[in-house]
Amino acid sequence: MTSKIFSRACELIPGGVNSPVRAFKAVGGEPIFIDHAEGPYMFDNNGNKYIDYVGSWGPMILGHAYPSVIDAVQKTAAKGLSFGAPCELEVRLAEKICKMVPSIEKVRMVNSGTEATMSALRLARGATGRDKIIKFEGNYHGHHDALLVKAGSGALTFGQPSSPGVPKSFTEHTLIAQVNDLASVEKLFSTEGSNIAAIIIEPVAGNMGCIPPKPGFLEGLRNLCDKYGSILIFDEVMSGFRVAKGGAQALYNVTPDLTTLGKVIGGGMPVGAFGGKTEIMKHLAPEGGVYQAGTLSGNPVAMAAGLTTLNEIDNFDNFYQEINENSKYMAQKLKALTEKHDVPSVVTQVGGMLSLFFTTQEKVETYSEVMKINTETFKLFFHGLLERGIYWPPSAFEASFLSIKHNKEIIDETIDAIDEILPKI
Repeated sequence: MTSKIFSRACELIPGGVNSPVRAFKAVGGEPIFIDHAEGPYMFDNNGNKYIDYVGSWGPMILGHAYPSVIDAVQKTAAKGLSFGAPCELEVRLAEKICKMVPSIEKVRMVNSGTEATMSALRLARGATGRDKIIKFEGNYHGHHDALLVKAGSGALTFGQPSSPGVPKSFTEHTLIAQVNDLASVEKLFSTEGSNIAAIIIEPVAGNMGCIPPKPGFLEGLRNLCDKYGSILIFDEVMSGFRVAKGGAQALYNVTPDLTTLGKVIGGGMPVGAFGGKTEIMKHLAPEGGVYQAGTLSGNPVAMAAGLTTLNEIDNFDNFYQEINENSKYMAQKLKALTEKHDVPSVVTQVGGMLSLFFTTQEKVETYSEVMKINTETFKLFFHGLLERGIYWPPSAFEASFLSIKHNKEIIDETIDAIDEILPKI
């Protein structure tokens, strides 16, 4: 039976949702509508409580409605929502980002991850004078035309490797390589090296599930870019400040030329950013000729939320050690349970990100391996959790996220529920 609010939504909003994965098309049923959230929990319009492993798809690393973040937003909003002019908060957030991510010498604030990756690619092309870019099958960098090819996330969920409405001419300069397959990248450079402006990659994939890089893969990309004079862009919209203090680049000790950020740096508000070496960023208007602009970029409310979030992370004793230990604890428990119930699976985890893939494969490291997972089993798993008050990402192709509020007690509660579900699937 369709709820009244979902019926109203479907009459007014395409599919009843404002982002496709929320529609539950991949798992069946209809979406729940959230009324409020606090810490590791969300509460729907009917008063049901859920342990949340979506975390607004990554940014709620402190947990929902973190008091100091809410306080900063409220106090800043009382002084005005947006000025269309510079404010000190955007400078302070820029200082914080540059301090925490040493590869970023200058940074430009935008309003979404899509905007960040789109702008970073334009900048890379403008700085190099080249047209072609390399992206990876299954990586998702937002919904702008040049990169909506072989994309992950919603595109995988709905079985659409690309999208109607994207002219072929818009993607003719987009070259496709395979995640964790350096030879596929080397092959592209061997024929197109002098034309390649940039490689863009999620250093830890999150939009085809949590897929860590194989040893030497990111280093190989760095070496190829150095050899051919191309720009290496790490899309850390999802992994930035989530897998480590300095992002995946700090965790794996590989330095990109440009980095795109989002999610955590907004603290729950819509914020994105891109930044990197001064010699590249100087090509950006008004210093250079590469144009990018945004009316709401750097607005004080979003800057206050992001700055407070990063300050809380920075001031928290052993923040990343704790969240990584809890996430690793959950990953180990998940693996032990699937073995106990003889449910073939692979569990991956990096920092506060993890995935449970239902598959008979021994590993899941590439797009082709992701595409072999059992989505029917995942549907049963998802609804079993939902019935037990646990909100898991409604797609087999999305990573799950833990916050600092997901302690071992909450994880054990989740594991107990999964222990009940697995024998039934």
